[in-house]
Amino acid sequence: MTRRQNASGWMDNGLLGSLLAVRDRGNPGNGRADEHAGHRRAGQSPGDAVMPLGDHLEELRKRLIWGLLGSVPPLIISLNWWRPILLFLIEPANRAMRAQSGGGHAEFQITSFFEMFNSALKMSIIIALVIAGPWLLYQLWLFIAPGLHRHERRFAYIVGPLSLILTACAGLFLYYVMLPVILSFFVLFNSSLEFRAPESVPLPQGVVLPNMPVLEADPPDPAPGMMWYSRALHQVRIAVPRAEPPPDGKVAPPDAANSHAPVEIRGVPTSGNQVVAQQYRIADYFSMLFGFGLALGIGFQMPVVVLLLGWVGILSPRFLSKYRRHAIMVCAILGAVLTPADPISMFVLAVPLYLLYELGVVLLRLFPASRVRGTATPGDAEHPTADTPEPGAAQAYALPGRGERQDEPPDE
Repeated sequence: MTRRQNASGWMDNGLLGSLLAVRDRGNPGNGRADEHAGHRRAGQSPGDAVMPLGDHLEELRKRLIWGLLGSVPPLIISLNWWRPILLFLIEPANRAMRAQSGGGHAEFQITSFFEMFNSALKMSIIIALVIAGPWLLYQLWLFIAPGLHRHERRFAYIVGPLSLILTACAGLFLYYVMLPVILSFFVLFNSSLEFRAPESVPLPQGVVLPNMPVLEADPPDPAPGMMWYSRALHQVRIAVPRAEPPPDGKVAPPDAANSHAPVEIRGVPTSGNQVVAQQYRIADYFSMLFGFGLALGIGFQMPVVVLLLGWVGILSPRFLSKYRRHAIMVCAILGAVLTPADPISMFVLAVPLYLLYELGVVLLRLFPASRVRGTATPGDAEHPTADTPEPGAAQAYALPGRGERQDEPPDE
């Protein structure tokens, strides 16, 4: 028979009933449980107090609203500052191009009217979700926490901050280590194909080549018509009068006064003997960037996965140390799958993945389940499998909300 007076039997016996019942089992002193004490059946203990289904849904709606409201300010900021954010994200490509050519910058192109707008919008939404991620997880925690015992919450106090720190490390590693290595390799590879340089011949008699100054930067106040070569940008730069139509809309005839009009500088890019012109689509670059970010964000959660598998008794430090060579092979395979498979970037990713594996082993030794739960014994560090629950106990944990276990440690 059902335990809830206001929910049907299929909800209590199904997945929805199990998920919602997590919030019902808790301390007998939990105010939320006592508040709904009138919903208990006769003979139920205070620890079996439940919330009505409507209250669960109301709490879920409240957390969703607060989560969405907390995501609005980061979205507004990222939409307003999309230009500097975009320039910051493409800076690794600029550095790779400058390192290969001794100057210049990456040239991106768009192939449709909507590509730039869609890329900027997609970038702003993803940046806003990354910034609001801790707030969204906090709202999720506020929904789940009332259904957990205090000794169960200790596991989340370790996993939550650790996961956030590892995600931030993944982003920093991608931007400052992995992207420069990958982009430098492929920029150099793409520019390795060159035409054969033409032969030099003497100038015809009477022909004098013009001299163009080579400057490291643009001059401060160039006059219209001045021309120079920018070593930093690898461009021929020309100062031209800025087109400013008169107030009446008629184009004024050129005269001497226009020679002192404000100027703008136009540039003509130059290239060597490369066969391939390296001009990339902005949409492809961001797809690559966010794809790598997602892959690294998941890969850097390896210590969290090791901890969780160790706490439920599937893995132990002794088992992980025994199969260390297999872990090295798995990390190498992941490095090949998550990167373009060039040997340098594969090695750059495989090494930190293996270090994170070892970090997970160390954390599992330092924080076995019994120590986190508050029931550690002196032999737990040497025998990590001592916390592995008995089969009957594992079944009791596997059915949250079906009633309190009589052999659980008492709430503090």
